[in-house]
Amino acid sequence: MPTGHQVSCRLCGSEDLASVVDLGASPPCESFLAESELDSPEMTFPLHLRVCPQCFLVQLPPLIDPVETFTEYAYFSSFSHSWLEHAETFVGAAVERLGLGADSFVVEVASNDGYLLRNVVARGLRCLGIEPSVNVGEAAREAGVPTLTAFLDAETGAAVRKEHGAANLVVANNVYAHIPDVLGFTAGLRALVADDGWVSIEVQHLLSLIELTQYDTIYHEHFQYYTVATAQRALATSGLTVVDVERLPTHGGSIRLWARPEAVAGEPSVRMLETLSAEKAAGLHEMSGYAGFAQRVEQVRLELLDFLIQARRRGERVVAYGAPGKGNTLLNHCGIRPDLLPYTVDRNPYKHGRYTPGTRIPILAPERIEADRPDYVLVLPWNLRAELAGQLGFIAGWGGRLVFPIPRLEIVTPEREVIGA
Repeated sequence: MPTGHQVSCRLCGSEDLASVVDLGASPPCESFLAESELDSPEMTFPLHLRVCPQCFLVQLPPLIDPVETFTEYAYFSSFSHSWLEHAETFVGAAVERLGLGADSFVVEVASNDGYLLRNVVARGLRCLGIEPSVNVGEAAREAGVPTLTAFLDAETGAAVRKEHGAANLVVANNVYAHIPDVLGFTAGLRALVADDGWVSIEVQHLLSLIELTQYDTIYHEHFQYYTVATAQRALATSGLTVVDVERLPTHGGSIRLWARPEAVAGEPSVRMLETLSAEKAAGLHEMSGYAGFAQRVEQVRLELLDFLIQARRRGERVVAYGAPGKGNTLLNHCGIRPDLLPYTVDRNPYKHGRYTPGTRIPILAPERIEADRPDYVLVLPWNLRAELAGQLGFIAGWGGRLVFPIPRLEIVTPEREVIGA
């Protein structure tokens, strides 16, 4: 396990990193506890976000080992209906955009339980998932998606290319932030993709994180946070050039980067240039854009704690929906424990009977909410707002209301989504 203090930028090597926000220390966000572990100590790690003044990569120190986090993983993509729809739409659009056909080969890195590649299989295209987590990779194979259990680096990429051939499309959704070895992973992408192929990367957009105070998406699994500009610099280290960018609503605001080997890249698209311009206007290509973020984070914390404490004083009951990694950053930073939030629920049965790391809040099945009829439901995966407002509409039947903590505290009547008093 890496130890000690990170003193240099993992992209450019600068030793002069500046603080963006210090969230204290917390356990890894997916290290859910079994009941038998409740009397045991937990390892916690600093959660201090920094920015490099030279290349402007925003990053956390590599304090945890991805092998420990991802070998057995609690997150299964298929439990979100909206994410399944997102993946299906992407595959259809990519097939049309790139003219993929029977002779094409698609590789997805961090393919999880096959949620995306199953759409490729359904179209009769040859594909392979590369997934480090043994348990979710097995779920993908059971669903008929060929999956290699491995972490991507230059050697893995070269081995896959030698055995299966070069990929016409390499997909890397919500993984480019999860790897501390940015340079090695990027070399793996280049090894996988054909010399005239495409790489598609989806990652949360730092512009959204900063502007909307989405600080709960800062956690130890996310080693870095990208603008288009910093993604350009990272991909260029292995000869990949970003040529197009799509701005997406997923995860509270993401970007889909389309990159190609530099020899065939061509000119950047208009929307890529527009996104770069928006980043520059927000100050994210210089140090000024990061000033004041820590103060806005503190305001989110104070508003949520004030709401929970006042509800407790009034004798009203607040429970939570969801047990996402981002929720654990929020709960730990705010110091929220079962006295203020007696339980949360989650659709993923893997988490039932477990407890949130650090705060040790019980995770139950979703049916518990209807049985208990609480006054408020705090929505931790706020990025799925539209989907969950529909799923939880039934709480209006007894006057229940939804609470969204980010980007500012909102109390909502679910069937109308009208901001409450």
